[in-house]
Amino acid sequence: MSSLVSRPPWASVLCAGALLAGCAQLPADGGIGPVQQIAGQRLGQQTAWHRSADERQRSDTQIAALLDDGHGRRRLSSASDAVQIALLNNPELQSAFARLGMAQADLVQAGRLPNPGLSFARSHAGDDIKIERGMSLALMKSLSMPVTTRIARRGLEQTRLLAAERLLQVAAQTRQAFYRALAAQQMLVYQEQVRQAAEAAHLLVARMAERGNGSRLDAAREQLFYADAQTRLLRAQREAAQAHEALARLLGLAPGFELPPRLPSLPDRLAPVADIEGQAMAQRLDLQAARSELAGLQASLGLTRATRFVNVLDLGYQRTTESGRAPEIGYQVSIEIPLFDWGQARVAKAEAIYLQGAQRLAAAALDASAQARLAWRERDDAFALARRYQQQILPLRRRVADENLLRYNGMLISVFELLADAREQASTVIAAIEAERDFWIADAALQLALGGPPQGTRP
Repeated sequence: MSSLVSRPPWASVLCAGALLAGCAQLPADGGIGPVQQIAGQRLGQQTAWHRSADERQRSDTQIAALLDDGHGRRRLSSASDAVQIALLNNPELQSAFARLGMAQADLVQAGRLPNPGLSFARSHAGDDIKIERGMSLALMKSLSMPVTTRIARRGLEQTRLLAAERLLQVAAQTRQAFYRALAAQQMLVYQEQVRQAAEAAHLLVARMAERGNGSRLDAAREQLFYADAQTRLLRAQREAAQAHEALARLLGLAPGFELPPRLPSLPDRLAPVADIEGQAMAQRLDLQAARSELAGLQASLGLTRATRFVNVLDLGYQRTTESGRAPEIGYQVSIEIPLFDWGQARVAKAEAIYLQGAQRLAAAALDASAQARLAWRERDDAFALARRYQQQILPLRRRVADENLLRYNGMLISVFELLADAREQASTVIAAIEAERDFWIADAALQLALGGPPQGTRP
């Protein structure tokens, strides 16, 4: 359909669109600012997206300062330092920030008018020359730009929340890996001590058996314990190396750094936590991302319904000049006729996608509640077990060892009974280290399940 007019009717559309498009600009930080705020508020840490060599250099300088122990050695002093390094240097986190930058660019792109199309044709018949000039604009895309911009804005918000959630995950995983590496190193040192003691006991009992002061059974028992201690030492070496490598991968570093000698001390008590499930519902960023996704799907469903019958509408301006004739000026409108496709399939698909998103949000909320409850119970149980080892079992084991040593010095028990008690004491110490490690890992898991540090109540 075409007609002749004296003035192109889409000029006002272009002017208004140009003003709107001028407002959409890429932010200087690439859109990472809100994620940095979450890192500061919930973790008390900094994060950065390395988009240039200068930004990379600043992070490298900060990481080097965190690893410098003041004596020329690279030493990771605390879980907090480990988390800070991971937030600056973890490659997967940098990838999440890049996805955030792409979503930010999509939002800016959604706020830009489609470029107009230009056409030019020249023909002649003898001395007569005919020139046709045209300009077209995707009018439907321009009219739906406010809706598509809102959809892109929700997509950006969802991507930002997912990037922040990934940041919290990296922080929790790094904290857990740090405690695993500390426990594995502490276990390795103790297993070496056990091996040395087992070797000394094995040689002592073997000499006693040679002189008739011990039985073959006693000698075989100590030899078995010595062999088992060697095996446990090899396993501890392997586990320590694996834990160190896992921590280094999360930090984005080579494993050439030292760790503290032992796990941190247990807290005296755990502060009461108010409304575990409520905190998870309010703080979990993955739930906020799911809600944002559902809102975006709802908007997309509305757009699909609105453009069900007509989703192609192009407006064009034409000017034709021909030798000996006045110029022809007009416009052309192209519209898709819903003759065969009435859009039912598109609407049905959009409705199904929306329902899928709603159920996905409901499932995520159920999972978050269950994870919060389970993580809270696991942390409390792990704390109770570790405190029992520290306050009851280890002191009692030391008292038994002291009493047996007194009895051995008084010749009331044999060396074999003393060695048997030493074997039992080694098992108790190993179990205590594992219980202490499990508490710190469970504490980090609770923070991840709640989306941040637990909020306490008054005791």
